[in-house]
Amino acid sequence: MTLVVFAVGNPSRGDDALGPLLMAGLEARAQTGVVLISDFQLQIEHALDLDGCELALFIDAGTGTPAPFEFRETAPAPGRPVSSHSLPPEAVLNVFADIRGVPPPPAFVLCVRGEDFGLGKDLSAAARQHFDAAAARLAACLTRPDAAYWRRLAEADRRVVTT
Repeated sequence: MTLVVFAVGNPSRGDDALGPLLMAGLEARAQTGVVLISDFQLQIEHALDLDGCELALFIDAGTGTPAPFEFRETAPAPGRPVSSHSLPPEAVLNVFADIRGVPPPPAFVLCVRGEDFGLGKDLSAAARQHFDAAAARLAACLTRPDAAYWRRLAEADRRVVTT
């Protein structure tokens, strides 16, 4: 199984560093079959990084995200993005489908709740707690890089949030 992991965020903007910090943990324990891509934001060119992959994971920080994180499956979004910069994962998947003429691999989003995205700020206390929970979810995913297993994890998370 080839898994591509995208982590996006700006380490200089407080809680926006959550994605790069989670990626740093992955880089420290390199895993065969896992391709790691870190950037400030997703761009149209990232669609090409999905070539040959069987599973994709997009990691980012978000405001308004349920605490401590949201883990969900995603799919290509219909229509065209307004800009070729700062795309959501759904637009990257859509570009892949458009240029390759085949569906993208199953894809999931791990969005960690951030509180303070101020320039020059450190991680907030809340984001540090959310980071730990997201790191645990990420570890669980990497023990079994399998879309069916990840769907069960995402479903279990949805039940916890709605109850």
